[in-house]
Amino acid sequence: MIHKTKTMKKIHYILLAMTAAIGCASCNNEWEDEQFDQMVSFKATLNDDGVSPLYVRYDTDGLRTYELPVFLSGSTMSTQSRTVHVAVDTDTLDALNQERYGRREGLYYQLLDEQYYSFPETVEIPKGSWQTVLPIDFTLGGTNNQNPLDLSDKWILPLTIADDESYDYISNPRKHYRKALLNITPFNDYSGSYSATSCLVYLAGNSEAFTRSETRAYVVDDKTIFIYAGLRDMEYLDRAQYKVFIRFTDELAGIDTQKYKLEVWSDGGEDNPTTPEVDEGSNFEVLGNCYYETSEDYDVTRPYLKHEYITIYLNYSFEDYTTSPGQRLAYTVDGTLSMQRDLNTLIPDEDQQIQW
Repeated sequence: MIHKTKTMKKIHYILLAMTAAIGCASCNNEWEDEQFDQMVSFKATLNDDGVSPLYVRYDTDGLRTYELPVFLSGSTMSTQSRTVHVAVDTDTLDALNQERYGRREGLYYQLLDEQYYSFPETVEIPKGSWQTVLPIDFTLGGTNNQNPLDLSDKWILPLTIADDESYDYISNPRKHYRKALLNITPFNDYSGSYSATSCLVYLAGNSEAFTRSETRAYVVDDKTIFIYAGLRDMEYLDRAQYKVFIRFTDELAGIDTQKYKLEVWSDGGEDNPTTPEVDEGSNFEVLGNCYYETSEDYDVTRPYLKHEYITIYLNYSFEDYTTSPGQRLAYTVDGTLSMQRDLNTLIPDEDQQIQW
């Protein structure tokens, strides 16, 4: 009996060892084999508006290139080169506008005109790799740099990964993986979101001031931005008639000061074709000296993080001539706008370095 028991134990151990060996071999095979479907996707992170902000340094004198990442999903590298086809997708842009804004067409995202961009129709993911980039060249000055992009509208370059049975890849079926709704956002040293709580807006005859939490500044050129007068923002249909242009100069605003002069003006909507009966526009007027200050420092706990500060002082008046037809509402604006821009100096690419 004892002999038989020992024999049975040996057989049991041998069976356990064989089972373990088979299991290990099985694991190794599974690890070497592809575990998922290999599908092609863009990397274009969405914001709360359902679009992907694409920040491009504004340069009217030449091209600026943005490299959009293209990925091949899966657990292994590609065993062959794959030629990915990319196309402009106006249908998805139309659907976005309908779902978000309905019939309020004045708020729609606009399709970026071909004069402002170019990109290759195909891009290759090499054998043994799982990623590549789609180079998109932007010319924000337009044809012959004579037609700068007007940022009173919101511009989208909608891209999709094209599908065809003859192609050597499969695109990811999920909408936000195979499509990229690139919201073109040019920037310069002064554009961005400013805190506006200290910028007071007075309606004529009222002593109580209106304020708003922030004001966004948009690019005109490398030294100039525009904001919207008073309380207006991108959600107003008549916004293009109330642009306030601000040019940053290198001229000191006074002796022994770090304040520099601003040139401030407005076109007042005078040439706006939607209001040809209005000759004087918004009657914009600068009331006092406008200036700006800049400073910078590095974060105490994260020394690689650089803080840049810009403070703008404005004092102007204008008239609202579109809210109430036949009636003009006079406003005075007086106060400061301030912005902090954070830069991660460990990142070499400028558009990625700024912590938007």
